Formats: sequence, C-alpha cells, structure tokens
Amino acid sequence: MVQSLWDNQEASKLQSGLDQLVYRSNIIGADRRVCNWGGGNTSSKTIVKDFRGRDVEVMFVKGSGSDLATMKAGNFTGLRMEDIRPLFEKEEMPDAEMVAYLANCMIDAKHPRASIETLLHAFLPFKHVDHTHPDAIISLCCADNGKEIAKEIFGDRFVWVPYVRPGFTLSKMIAEGVLANPKAELVLMEKHGLVTWGETSDACYAQTIKIISEAEAYIEARVNEAKLFGGAKYEALAPEVRRAVAAGVMPTIRGAVSDVKKMILTFDDEADVLGFASSQDAATLSQVGAACPDHLVHTKVVPLYINWEPNADDVEGLKAKLQEGIAAYKEQYQAYFERNKNEGDVMFEAAPRVILIPGVGMINTGKNWANAQVSGALYHRAVAVMRGATALGNFVSLSENESYNVEYWPLELYKLSLAPAEAEFSRKVAFITGGAGGIGSETARRLVSEGAHVVLADLNLEGAQKVAAEINEKWGENRAIAVKVDVTSEELVAAAYAETALAYGGVDIIVNNAGLATSSPFDQTSLKEWNLNMNVLGTGYFLVAREAFKLMKTQGIGGNMVFIGSKNSVYAGKNATAYSAAKALEAHLARCIAAEGGEFGIRVNTILPDAILQGSAIWNGSWRNERAAAYGIEPDQLEEYYRKRTTLLVNIFPKDIAEGIAFFASSKSDKTTGCMLTIDGGVPAAFTR
Repeated sequence: MVQSLWDNQEASKLQSGLDQLVYRSNIIGADRRVCNWGGGNTSSKTIVKDFRGRDVEVMFVKGSGSDLATMKAGNFTGLRMEDIRPLFEKEEMPDAEMVAYLANCMIDAKHPRASIETLLHAFLPFKHVDHTHPDAIISLCCADNGKEIAKEIFGDRFVWVPYVRPGFTLSKMIAEGVLANPKAELVLMEKHGLVTWGETSDACYAQTIKIISEAEAYIEARVNEAKLFGGAKYEALAPEVRRAVAAGVMPTIRGAVSDVKKMILTFDDEADVLGFASSQDAATLSQVGAACPDHLVHTKVVPLYINWEPNADDVEGLKAKLQEGIAAYKEQYQAYFERNKNEGDVMFEAAPRVILIPGVGMINTGKNWANAQVSGALYHRAVAVMRGATALGNFVSLSENESYNVEYWPLELYKLSLAPAEAEFSRKVAFITGGAGGIGSETARRLVSEGAHVVLADLNLEGAQKVAAEINEKWGENRAIAVKVDVTSEELVAAAYAETALAYGGVDIIVNNAGLATSSPFDQTSLKEWNLNMNVLGTGYFLVAREAFKLMKTQGIGGNMVFIGSKNSVYAGKNATAYSAAKALEAHLARCIAAEGGEFGIRVNTILPDAILQGSAIWNGSWRNERAAAYGIEPDQLEEYYRKRTTLLVNIFPKDIAEGIAFFASSKSDKTTGCMLTIDGGVPAAFTR
C-alpha cells in the first residue's frame, strides 16, 4: 500500500516555495505506484519579484522532459498568472498556439518549455496541484465500470472527465468540472490519472496519498490472487533455468529487433510480470492496449506475447517462435501506422519494446539500457493497473486512433527531441578481456564516452568491478558490468558471454586483450612457460573470439573484433620466444577470422602496441625485471630506454591504444578488416613488411 513519504523535519529545512515544490515532486516520483517515470506534473502558485522589483503572482510547474523523482529547481518553469488567466475565457486553443503563448508568459527564458498540462494547473483556483498516475486510480479509470465504482468510493467528492488528450480542452473541462462541484476533492481523468490540490504543499501531497489509499483499499478488498488474470496457465521455470533460457534467446531477439537500429535488451523475471506472462488471460489481456497514455510512448500500444509452453529443452523452438512473432509484430505495426498516420509522420522502429514469455518473464528493448529499463518499469505499472481493473470489472484502453495520436503527438515527440544526439558507439555492447588492466580499463572509458555499454571481463573480478563502478558513477547506471573469466576455460568464456547476453542482449565489439608475458633465453624456456603463453595468448584469444563469432552470427547484425597483439607479433624479441610466438599466433588468428567473418559483416583487426607500462599488471611483475636484464639496464630505466628507441621519441600509454581500438571498432573503419595497426612510437625493427 502507498505510504506518505513526507518528512516534516526535512521539509522544515526548505527555504522557498519552489524548494518545497521540488521536495514534494521528488517524493511523489520516488514511488512509481504513485507516478510513472517521466509522467505527471506538479505546480505551486506563489508571489515573486519580477525584474522590475514588482510583486507578481507566478506559477511554477514541471517543465517538459523531466522526471518528478529526480528533478531539481531548474526543471520547473515559472509563468505569470496574470498572462495565463485570460485564456480561460477562450473556447478553444490548438496545441501549437498554446505552447507559443505560454512561452511569452515565462518569467525566465532559460526555463524549460512548459508542460502540455500547464493550463490544467493554472485554471484550477488552488495554490498547489498534483497530477499523478497512481496504479490504483488508473485501475479505476481503465475499468469499464470505473465511473460507477468511483461513486461507491468517493461519493460526490470527485469530478469524472472523459478521455481527452492533454491540452487546452482537457484543462478547461477539468476546471469547469471542479468549479461546478463545490464538494470536489479530486478529478478522475478517464484512462489517464488523478488531479488533487491543497492550500499548502504538504496538504496537497497528503490529499494525493489519501485519495490513492482509498482507491487501493477498495481494490485490494476485491482482488482474488488465486484467480488473478484467470489463474496460472503455466508454471514458471526455476530461476536459474529461466535466466539460462533468456540468455540463450536474447541474441536472437536482439538481431530480430535491430533491423533498423541496434537495440539494447534487458531481462526481467520479477514475480508480478512473471505471473502475468504465465497466466490464462495474458495472451488476450496484454493485447487490449496501453494502461495509460504515458506508457505507450515507451512500451508501444501492446507488447509481443509469445505463445510458448515453458520447456527448458525447447530453446530452439522458442527462438523460432520469437523470430516469427517479431516479424509479425513489425508487419502489424506498419499496418497500424498506415491506418492512422498524419501528413508528415515518420514511423518509429516497428519492433516491440516489451516481449512476454510464459514461464520466463519479460524482455525489454531500447536504444540503451536505461530506456529498456523504462519500458520494463512502465510495463510493471501496466500489470498493476490490469490487476486492479480486472478486479473491478473489465480492463479497457484507448482506441487505436487515440493511441496513435499520443504516440505520434508532436508535443510528445518534442520531449524525445530533448535527448542528446546518439554517439559513435551508442546502442553497441563491447566485451573487453583484461578489463581491469591499463589498456582494458582505458578502452572501456573511451568507448563508454561515445555511448557504448561495456563488459569488463577479467580474472581479477574485484579490479573489474572497481572500474565498472567508476564508469557507472560518471556515465549512468549499468553502463558497465564486470564478469569474472578465465580465458583458457571454454566453459567460463561461454558463461561470460551468457552473462553479457542477459545484461544487454548480445555483443557488437570484442577487445581480445587479456595477457601475460614471460621472458627467458630460448634454451631455458620450459614447456610450462611455453604452454602458459600459448594457453592464455593463443587458446584464450581463440576461445574468446570463437564464442563471440557464434553470438554475432546468431544476431545477424555484424560485429567487430579488435585483437591486442604486440610489436613482438612481427618482431622476434630477444629472450621472449614463447611470448613472441604466441603474439604472432594472435595476429594470424585475427586474419583467419577476418577471412571467414566478412560474409557475416564481422570485421577483425589487430593493434600492435609496445611497452605499455602504465597501469599494467604485467609490467609490475617479473616481466619488467626480465626485460631490463635482456637490455642490460636497470628496471627503473625502462621507460626512458623505450622512449629513446622510438623514432618519435615518445612513450606509449593505454589511452593511445584505446584510441586505436576505438578507430577499428568505429564506422570510420567500416571497410577495413584483417589489418594490423602499429602503435609503438616507431620502432624500425617492427615496421610491418
């Protein structure tokens, strides 16, 4: 049940009315049962001094494109009420005209564009107004008998407004309804949400929670868990089994939904969505339509439901159903677009954002992990709404044309336009072995800085986790994950890719970078030393590349492999026979894979660095002493020795190698494969011939 999060002690520290509005908004958004991600809006009317020092009445309202849970003072727009009030006398006002008018009412041109629901707040004669999308209220508003049920719950304290898309008309209807009912305490917006108000910020919030709680109590008294959604049709697979099934099919899904642009996938098997997907009524109920206009912008009108009987031994059958289902979904979406399109509309990608699999759970798609998560979070809310609506009556949704006009609404498209432009590695997943080391970690930072999601694969899991945490702190939740892998183990390499598929759906870039180095004269090179180099630098690179090759073929959307070889791949290093031979193996292995990968759009290239001492576990071990001994110098003289032997008289750092990797992984080298790029400052003995 929804609980009040208002803390009087915390609220008492707030100095201004705007600060209190921010606080109220944040605690409303903190509970997604109260308000959807990115949806809803709040306002506060107060007196401020304008640029001439005059007292003017101003309404602060949530600006377009922000989220209540995280917004700050700068996300609100201040508008002069004396400019807005005359609009109430108008009979109608098109969206574009309203937006242009409101821009002239702003007290600061630097404020964000006002919400489309600004007039909803302005026309109501109350100091504080909340518009939210509570699960319990939308359940009521999406039940076919919702208005009658509302009378049982609220008596004559509510105003019911039939569905109208947000804008001038809806705002005026709400205000007229409230003014006509002196007993009104709330507005119920059919298929949309709730409006409440108060004379103080805390009173407004308390009213919001009170109304939601009344609806919740009524609904919960009527929910029969055993018969929810018609009861269970299938038994859920065991947690580890359904995760394995999801990991097995997600690359197939990713390929099928990435025909226009690559998509990032997430997997969700939380109890509510798993129970819904496995229920008797899911196949039909999921296709009724979106539970709220705010949902369908991120979830599309309906999810893709896969009619599959859960069976861990039928993963191939599930893959076939998914491919068929996604293809059919795209055709249906294209037809939906054609039936409803307006002049100038450009169709979004037709692939589903939500995929329901009985016994397994839900898979979501998006341009990045965060967007896929939003689709999933909103479908959790949809399940909650359907749970409530079906306990009261029958779940109903918007008509097809109403849904289309929300999805392709110019003002909704404007919100999407606020997102930053996509970068070179947006929508791409990079798997980096040796991810905790100097080259691996620097490469991860470089690729993430241009939009990538990265998997830091390393035997040193703690080190990889530290790098992942640093990246996520700077670039956002789950942009990087760490996995433990021993590249010499076939099983552990396969498991690392399964974990990658489960986290993001698949892989686009692999950086074969895990390494070690040993040094000894040839006649003193033991079989153990030889095998160690061959196992890690030869077999390890083979296994990492082979498993990636399989995954990339399954996706069918191409891919990139970048091998980190060495100057020694082409130069016979003194006292380093095992290492040099293994590095030569890597370079030729890369060319062999390039020869086979071309027809699948898989490019494979190699970087040949030299003497990367910074951040290297290899150079911090015996290798430093061994190489110094081979050159007859002291270990602390190595950096200067290596610098002086280059024609450019420079040292080479991890960031230099990361730049080369980024080039090979990028669109700039789309027509390059089987190539070797030397980044060593110019060591003549290692010039390729």
